[in-house]
Amino acid sequence: MNNKAPKIAFIGAGNMSSAVIGGMLKGHFNAEQIIACAPSDKHLKPLSEQFGVHTDHNNARACAAAEVVVLGVKPQMLEQVANEISAHLAHKPLIISLAAGIPSASLSQWLGEDLAIVRAMPNTPSLVGVGAAGLYANDNCSAEQRELAESIQASVGLVKWLEEEALIDSIIAVSGSGPAYFFLAMEAMINEGVQQGLDRDSATELTIQTVLGAATLAQHSDVDVLELRRRVTSPGGTTAQAIAHFEEHGLRELFSGAMQACSNRAREMAKELG
Repeated sequence: MNNKAPKIAFIGAGNMSSAVIGGMLKGHFNAEQIIACAPSDKHLKPLSEQFGVHTDHNNARACAAAEVVVLGVKPQMLEQVANEISAHLAHKPLIISLAAGIPSASLSQWLGEDLAIVRAMPNTPSLVGVGAAGLYANDNCSAEQRELAESIQASVGLVKWLEEEALIDSIIAVSGSGPAYFFLAMEAMINEGVQQGLDRDSATELTIQTVLGAATLAQHSDVDVLELRRRVTSPGGTTAQAIAHFEEHGLRELFSGAMQACSNRAREMAKELG
């Protein structure tokens, strides 16, 4: 990408934008390509000091000079921001939206019907370079623009392309909101470890390392997670007793219901905000 060195404007400089910028600079992008915009210096100053990227308070000015515009603002703010920058997109930059619940049709209506738009749904582990993101491109995107969008998101983790935009809601349920499910499970494990006599620091360290180990093993294994679970669950043993308790109390159904509620809320947000 450095051969063409596309200018990339980040509108919104919160945690997710910061994570993506940091990942890009560890890869094949350079600080001269990037400008970050936000109303105040609260987030801009750290980005400038840590990464050496350009910063600006003027969204319109940044967009007018960019080949790629990454919308990293909250969904509730996106229509207002879109109205602010729409008149400055006549050069037809690639638009990448990180906002949950805002369909590409709404983005086209606000920004311009003929713009190339990619919806990206990353997650918070992007902050440490092990994120997961689903991408959907509208029909205006060229192969080169898809490649560019993918290279930006791949800077901070795994990328999966979606052929149907509706599947973004499933991505939200699986990976977008997914880290919180495991944080809740970790919280419960830590608290029970303390109840059983471990000090909180030990319970916390052991829980985090166990989750990390399980995920790493699953990632590098040549068998699926079902087989990995079977291998650690000896008949009549301690793990089997714990798994039986989970099954008897409907853990699978709880996950199913929670993830359906998550994707349903994403669709509701599309109606409310889009």
